[in-house]
Amino acid sequence: SILWKDAEKMREAAEALRLTAQDLKQLGVIDRIISEPVGGAQRGRGQTIGAVGKALEAELKALAGKDRKALKQQRRRKYLDMGAKGLAA
Repeated sequence: SILWKDAEKMREAAEALRLTAQDLKQLGVIDRIISEPVGGAQRGRGQTIGAVGKALEAELKALAGKDRKALKQQRRRKYLDMGAKGLAA
C-alpha cells in the first residue's frame, strides 16, 4: 500500500512483493503454513495457540536426534538458496 498510497491495494502490493504465505513457502523461506481459524487469529486465540503448538512440536520432533553439524549445513544452504530462487532479485 505504500507503493500505491492506497490501503485498498494491500493485497496487490503483497502479491507484487511476493509476501504471501504461499510465495514464502514456494521460495523456501518458511517450512509450513499454519492455517488461521475463521475470523483470523485475533478471534480464535486458543485455536491459534493450539495450532502453533502442534506445528512446533512436529517440527521439533523432526529435528530431534539429527546431527547438529548437518542441521547447520542445511540451514546455511537454505539461506544461500533463497537468492537463487528469486528472493533477493
